[in-house]
Amino acid sequence: MSAAYLIAQLKVTNSENYKEYIEKVPEIIKKYGGEYLARGGEYTVVEGEDNYPRIILIKFPSYEKALEWYHSEDYKPIKDIRLQNSKGLNIIVKGV
Repeated sequence: MSAAYLIAQLKVTNSENYKEYIEKVPEIIKKYGGEYLARGGEYTVVEGEDNYPRIILIKFPSYEKALEWYHSEDYKPIKDIRLQNSKGLNIIVKGV
């Protein structure tokens, strides 16, 4: 079974309220076997448009585990915080 990756590109629209998401989400990610590979930080756009300046990369032990985390009752209230305070794109992809 290969790992899976969540790739998130976000634009925070309310940084004060978004802080709650940043504080609460790591524990839930860890519960489902996820680990941060990148969380914000310096980056360079080498091609295309920079519509969402916050980049997050999370590794999960499997594609199924990543989907389980995303759709879990544990993550649902925390996800709502993100959705209310940011715009963006989230992708879960199987590793090779």
